[in-house]
Amino acid sequence: MTVPPLVEPAGELTVDEVRRYSRHLIIPDVGMTGQKRLKNAKVLVIGAGGLGSPALLYLAAAGVGTIGIVEFDEVDESNLQRQVIHGQSDIGRPKAVSAQESIAEINPLVEVVVHNTRLDNDNVRDVFSGYDLIVDGTDNFATRYMVNDAAYFMGIPYVWGSIYRFDGQASVFAPTLVEDAPCYRCLYPEPPPPGMVPSCAEGGVLGVLCASVGSIQATEAIKLLTGAGEPLIGKLMIYDALEMEYRKLKVRKDPNCALCGENPTVTDLIDYDTFCGAISAEAAEAAADSTVSVHQLRTMLEERESGERDFVLIDVRDPNEREINEIPGSVLIPRGEFLNGQALEQLPESKQVVLYCKTGVRSAECLAIVKGAGYSDAIHVGGGVGAWVNQIDPSQPAY
Repeated sequence: MTVPPLVEPAGELTVDEVRRYSRHLIIPDVGMTGQKRLKNAKVLVIGAGGLGSPALLYLAAAGVGTIGIVEFDEVDESNLQRQVIHGQSDIGRPKAVSAQESIAEINPLVEVVVHNTRLDNDNVRDVFSGYDLIVDGTDNFATRYMVNDAAYFMGIPYVWGSIYRFDGQASVFAPTLVEDAPCYRCLYPEPPPPGMVPSCAEGGVLGVLCASVGSIQATEAIKLLTGAGEPLIGKLMIYDALEMEYRKLKVRKDPNCALCGENPTVTDLIDYDTFCGAISAEAAEAAADSTVSVHQLRTMLEERESGERDFVLIDVRDPNEREINEIPGSVLIPRGEFLNGQALEQLPESKQVVLYCKTGVRSAECLAIVKGAGYSDAIHVGGGVGAWVNQIDPSQPAY
């Protein structure tokens, strides 16, 4: 479906702007009027990471007059594989500042507003205020639901994207712009069970996938701002990079949606961390009094080496993760084998079981399974191998 342009045209373009945007101006669907709309537009991009990088660069190059950046993180070396708005010299610097400087190199005519903060219930309305459109490049479910709800309450359409390994998705959610349009909750009424969908940091992502999906987001933003074409309202674009296949599915408004349905139950911002759950209730209960720090683990390993105690240390990550780093003296039993029960056949009956993963989330889930199988003295390592590398053995690479 076509929708009216989100913004009115600005005044005249300068001679410099006409030269810069000449390839847009000769496209009938954009033209002078469309370019003036872009100049007058205010777009907020949430995240200057994998999706935000290409979206920010192309929105700036396209001539969006005001671009806001919400980002609280700093540039890490592992970001550079996909977050092309940052460079080697930016490591350790705020991502928002790095992105702002890159945009200035691409197009100094664009005004950049930096929101160097973490979005939460207390500031999300203030941050969103004044923007015509939001481009969501977040990578966690709690923030996605918060963005969806806040955008709905404020009547701001937004472009959503998601990436994982070789797969990407994108859509436009605008239930206040189009009467029968769905929101994110219509597509995903509930978040996945805790621990079932690894983050990109845990599961990985193909770097160039970010460019594909982020460019789709930028394209949809430009279409909405100028009124060109048919945006992905009520549609879900699915991209499989391995098969090089794009599919487009219809997404209908859910009359029972908790937010935009006929009898909404979500009428204000909620506790999104609780709603999404970092770990399941069973895992939290299992880990409550059964978590050791990496410093405690180091002492335990020393005692095991001297014969003072005995236990089996189990890495529950995937094999490819273990190739990057590991805690010495551990064995690998991937989490999937705990889920299907095969791991229980490999556990020793006479030794204490100690589990770890990258951060402590997956190991807590496995801990609940192990305790449920009768290993009451089983424990897991808080912070996982990430904490081990950071605090005990920095000679190993992080990821």
